[in-house]
Amino acid sequence: MSGSIPFYQKRHHHYDLGYRSSEMESTMSRYQSSSRLTAGSSSSALSSSRGLSVSSLSGLEESRLSPLPKRPKPTYLAVDRENHVIGYVVPIFRGSREFASGFSDTEEARGRDTAQMSRRELFSSGLEMEQTSRKEAMRETANRISLNKRIHEQGEHFKRMNEDSLMHSPEFVIKPRSHTVWEKQCVRLHCTVSGWPDPRVVWYKNNVAIDPLGNPGKYKLESKYNVHSLEINRCDFDDTAQYRVSAMNSKGELSAFASVVVKRFKGEVDEFLPAPRQGPVSEYGITFQTHIVDTFGVSFGREGETMSLGCTVIIYPTLNRYQPEIQWYRDDVLLSPSKWHQMQWSGDRATLTLIHLNKEDEGLYTLRVTTKSGYETHSAYVFVRDAETEVEGAPAAPLDVRCLDANKDYIIVTWKQPAVDGGNSILGYFVDRCEVGTNHWVQCNDTPVKFARFPVTGLVEGRSYVFRVRAVNSCGMSHPSRVSEPVAAMDPADRARMRGTSAPWTGQIIVTEEEPAESVVPGRPRELQVTEATKNYVVLSWKPPGEKSLEGLMYYVEKCVSGTDNWQRVNTEIPVKSPRFALFDLAEGKSYRFRVRCCNSAGVGEPSDPTEATTVGDKLDIPAAPGKVVPTRNTDTSVVVSWEASQNAKELVGYYIECSIEGSNVWEPCNNKPVKVTRFICHGLITGERYIFRVRAVNAAGLSNFSPESEAVEVKAAIGGGIPHGVLEMGPGGNLGQLTEHRPLWMGTHETVQSPPDTVPKGKAQTCNDPRQGPGAHQKSVSTGCRPRTSNLGTEQSTDCVSAVAVDSLTHTVAHVEPVTLPTCEPASAQSKVFVEGLTDPEPAQACKFSLDASAYQDTTRPRRESTASPTPPYGITVLECVRDSMVLAWKQPKSIGGADITGYFVDYREVIDGVPGQWHEANIKAVSERAYRVSDLLENRKYQFQVRAANMAGVGIPSLPSDTFLCEEWTIAVPGPPHDLEIREVRSDSMVLLWKPPVYQGRDPVNGFYIDVKEAEASEEAWRGVNTKATNKTFFKIKNLSEGQNYVFRVRAQNQAGVGKSSEVTEPIQAVTKPGTKEIVVDVDDDGVISLNFECGEMTQDSKFVWSKNYEEISESSRLAIETKGNKSKAVFSSPAEEDIGIYSCHVTHTDGASSSYTLSAEELQRLLQISHDHKFPIIPLKSELAVEMLEKGRVRFWLQAEMSGNGHIDYVFNDNGISQGEKYKMNFDKNTGIIEMTMESLTPADEGTYTFQLLDGKAKNQSSLVLIGDVFKELQKESEFQRKEWFRKQGPHFIEYLSYEVTPECCVLLKCKVGNMKKDTTAIWYKDGKEIKSDNNLGFTEGVLKLEIAQRDSPAETAEYADSLLWRKLKISKKDSGVYEVVLKDDRGQDTSKLNLTEQGFKDLMNEVFSFIANSSTPLKITSTENGIRLYTFVSYYNDLLQVTWHYK
Repeated sequence: MSGSIPFYQKRHHHYDLGYRSSEMESTMSRYQSSSRLTAGSSSSALSSSRGLSVSSLSGLEESRLSPLPKRPKPTYLAVDRENHVIGYVVPIFRGSREFASGFSDTEEARGRDTAQMSRRELFSSGLEMEQTSRKEAMRETANRISLNKRIHEQGEHFKRMNEDSLMHSPEFVIKPRSHTVWEKQCVRLHCTVSGWPDPRVVWYKNNVAIDPLGNPGKYKLESKYNVHSLEINRCDFDDTAQYRVSAMNSKGELSAFASVVVKRFKGEVDEFLPAPRQGPVSEYGITFQTHIVDTFGVSFGREGETMSLGCTVIIYPTLNRYQPEIQWYRDDVLLSPSKWHQMQWSGDRATLTLIHLNKEDEGLYTLRVTTKSGYETHSAYVFVRDAETEVEGAPAAPLDVRCLDANKDYIIVTWKQPAVDGGNSILGYFVDRCEVGTNHWVQCNDTPVKFARFPVTGLVEGRSYVFRVRAVNSCGMSHPSRVSEPVAAMDPADRARMRGTSAPWTGQIIVTEEEPAESVVPGRPRELQVTEATKNYVVLSWKPPGEKSLEGLMYYVEKCVSGTDNWQRVNTEIPVKSPRFALFDLAEGKSYRFRVRCCNSAGVGEPSDPTEATTVGDKLDIPAAPGKVVPTRNTDTSVVVSWEASQNAKELVGYYIECSIEGSNVWEPCNNKPVKVTRFICHGLITGERYIFRVRAVNAAGLSNFSPESEAVEVKAAIGGGIPHGVLEMGPGGNLGQLTEHRPLWMGTHETVQSPPDTVPKGKAQTCNDPRQGPGAHQKSVSTGCRPRTSNLGTEQSTDCVSAVAVDSLTHTVAHVEPVTLPTCEPASAQSKVFVEGLTDPEPAQACKFSLDASAYQDTTRPRRESTASPTPPYGITVLECVRDSMVLAWKQPKSIGGADITGYFVDYREVIDGVPGQWHEANIKAVSERAYRVSDLLENRKYQFQVRAANMAGVGIPSLPSDTFLCEEWTIAVPGPPHDLEIREVRSDSMVLLWKPPVYQGRDPVNGFYIDVKEAEASEEAWRGVNTKATNKTFFKIKNLSEGQNYVFRVRAQNQAGVGKSSEVTEPIQAVTKPGTKEIVVDVDDDGVISLNFECGEMTQDSKFVWSKNYEEISESSRLAIETKGNKSKAVFSSPAEEDIGIYSCHVTHTDGASSSYTLSAEELQRLLQISHDHKFPIIPLKSELAVEMLEKGRVRFWLQAEMSGNGHIDYVFNDNGISQGEKYKMNFDKNTGIIEMTMESLTPADEGTYTFQLLDGKAKNQSSLVLIGDVFKELQKESEFQRKEWFRKQGPHFIEYLSYEVTPECCVLLKCKVGNMKKDTTAIWYKDGKEIKSDNNLGFTEGVLKLEIAQRDSPAETAEYADSLLWRKLKISKKDSGVYEVVLKDDRGQDTSKLNLTEQGFKDLMNEVFSFIANSSTPLKITSTENGIRLYTFVSYYNDLLQVTWHYK
């Protein structure tokens, strides 16, 4: 044992054999000289009374040098030099406080002084001890036995007399609190119990004791530091109950109660209350042993096949009625029976049947068998290969088809791309839908989409659908994917209207929306945004107006090309009912803006604010190729493949791995389902072959390029057998662990050594939370009196000889109190009595009682001036840098600053020589404001301890616990030291900001970045994970994506070119929650255009101050930013904003519970604010429409625009830079109600060509709009004006409403007709043909305003009768003589109007063609008859004309 060294000394590379030998030689020489002592002298007796028996020195030596000291069994034998037993030695003073309590103060002090003298004599070398004879030793031994007996009797009498004061019944310092939670949430009940002896705590549910082993994974019980907790995992409705915690010891029993209510949403589960769960039979008192044999291994299947996985389960002892819980998992997801997989349990064998294999079934399968005594698991990987394609070269089927964002208007379908493209790149995908209950599949998109996400429209509301996807390339189409789960086309808002909760004592609670408001035009939609944009479609989403529910609310979507104001309604026919919409048929590469209007039966509301310009195209880029691929041998048929992750990949789905036999150039997929990790075990390889591997990443945009090919690796079993089946460790509940990445520890040259054993060996340790040691000291022990403290790593920490222990009964933390003089300004408050276990020697620990003032140690969350006290001790002293003669120390701020700002810190140090600490010396006379200080004038290769005191206006607080013992020697490590002074700000429910200071020790090269690590506060050390993959060069970082209500701790590591250094001290646990009343920084631009940042704090105290920072560095000079504070509001005003003002502005308030906020001023935000500032300085009257021109009746021209102006606005009308005013030519008008400004002109002349401008003025606001009318634009407008003017004059008399035209009636008559208007009785109509009058109507008797003239009539009845017996048709009289120019003239005293119709040439041909069409339509079907001349074909027509040409066609 003497040759062994502690583990922490073995880790230091500089601690070589020679150094160890020199230390050991010095130490062993002292112990060997001490071992020759006998028990004859009184000093030896006193030394033995302190627990250092002559014969037990070797045991002490072992406890000093062993990394995990074990208390040697005490011996009472006295031996001489030759190790012969000469008698018995009884240790009189055993270090136990109850033995010494019977002595007077003088005797106790004398004993303590004698013990100190004996220790000095014990460790002094060269002291010659007097040799005693065997007779004298036996006499002294007898005296010691008599003395020990007398002391023991007196101690027993003391215990009998003071039994009641030492033991007391249990007390609840903190009782459990009732909770109300939703289903599937976790809840934790916790309490703090005091009492001596330590109480036994039992939890009950409805007066039934809770057994965690009876429901593995459901309940979790913890008891640490007198804090007891019950955690209920994934609460369900049956967990609603009254819970009781019972604490019991020999002095009594006490209980506390808490209720848990679990709520559920109506519609998400059945309305009826569930029946009690029928779990496995819990046979208490029986311990089950579970063995899984005949297991399944790594399996391979093909799409469409059936596969069974099974294991034989042996449970001992066998109970007939007992049935274990059998669960199957795939990739950490619990499986349930479905049409794709079925589970069977035959009593001794569990089987999982995969009925129809698809690539979705690939993954790690785990069987979990749960009994009362625990659970057993078995896992293996299942690979699914693609089915054979129907067309050679066609791609494999897509997989994992899912439906997202289901609405009554559309459903977004997503899928994952296949690993095999058939040798040709995939051109796109087709999405098919099928209504549930039918087998009719409908293709949803006409052209293939390359993006693995598509919104399907045209669904019927209320019906359920399933979807599938097919891939296509240049060779053909793939098989369809596995169909998705059924999804109903329903608006989520409709589902929310019927949302309800269920409570056990009141039944169903229905929550409905307010009654709709009737006859109210809806307001503007809110928060319109583009949620998804690809080159095929754009998806918009928004929120309804903020007012109360509106009846029949629907929406119209409008779009316009960016840069224009031409808004077009997209859904013109049917408005949408849900607040989201998918737009198709947009031009790729063009930029659009969108807006939405609400409508109901009362009308259409105002449009929403338009979106920012959105360019149509894929926003998600294809991920970059993964980095270097490294294969490692695993088994005879598998290889472990690792690779570097794809850089800056967004929405990464996973990776596909391919392998190829070296030299074959034939690649095969290793997995057909993407994996998200960067390490995978490829199975099914040929033993002895050499393989190369490559990897590519995949997201919704597509597959990346392949990574560089790996080096060839031979498939051969690795030493140790490799990783079986690719199985990663499966935790409880099927939690899949990751392959651990082992990183080397940070090895520095700084040495932390044991504190000197300046007192007797430690007694039983009490674990506690020390406020001066911080969160990392949970396992440190605290002892009373002169006791060293030993951590669970075997590193002892010394304390002063006289100390006490104070326990805060509210927080149940233990504070170490040094015997120092408290400040005179210490407030008078109630005395707090606390109880701490006495920590003594091997005998059972007894209790020691102390009464002291603990007001200075109470942690007040809101400092108040009226309760100012000195601060509590700092804690967490660490070394940041060490050179030959100085050390840089850092520490953490006290948990309570005493109600006033800390004015500074004082540092003390003492030297430790051969394990014995010296006197404390002041390191600084003047207080230092920073929490870091360089202690100079130290001696090289000497060991030191440090302590720190904090001071405020109330005085200097008590010192911290002495630090670890540090060796003063120069650091030569290449990597930087730890960062320090970590601080948390801006705590929100999903984010917080971490600040730190760079390391003092830079290492070989300057620090070039930092890494931040995070983990849950209660998680193990293996749970640390990196926040940033790329080092940041800033000393602040915003950590996002946190879970609300979770407690987190953080640490920071610095790096330089040599590598990453040691991590900083861990922060205090911080809960991610947005506290009520939290305010954010608000940017404001006033009417004068002044830009300011405003922050308001609702929890100010008298000493609170606003501290503004830029990039988290306090703003000292105010040339660019002026700070104005009034009351609980503070404002930072920019003098002249420019690019140099870009950054992150933050404000925190001192003496509050972390009130802080930040605002990021980016370049884009600065430009936006400058534009708003310019608009406020030089306001512009908003124009609803620009200046426009329109034609009025009689050819008048109207210029108009609409603006948002007050009634006091003024308008100037300008033509070619000359003002114009009201007159005969110009008429002006301004409608103050509508804001329409107009100017009319009777007619346009060539002199009116030019530029027209309306100049608007309304207070300080100005605006103008111009319209240019020159060139062809003006000529067209003038021509239109003249035409409209003539038309108006024409219509003052008789005129034609419809001009002359012809019509062929069904009787094959040709009529000329026209429609006239504004007729009188004396109006005449004269018909002309080729200039000759053919008819005159002096007295027009028409009633419908239509004039008619028939120019082609049928034969008269007399003429028809002449040949009625021989003809079945009527001959039409129209001929070429009827062609000509027909004209009709209307006349009366008001004027005349003329209309002409040209029926010559082409006009007459068109007329005859229409006549012939009527003749042809009157023909009968073709008939056939035989005559003497042959076969006769004929038909009959109702009408006939000589100009009709008949043509016969054969075939």
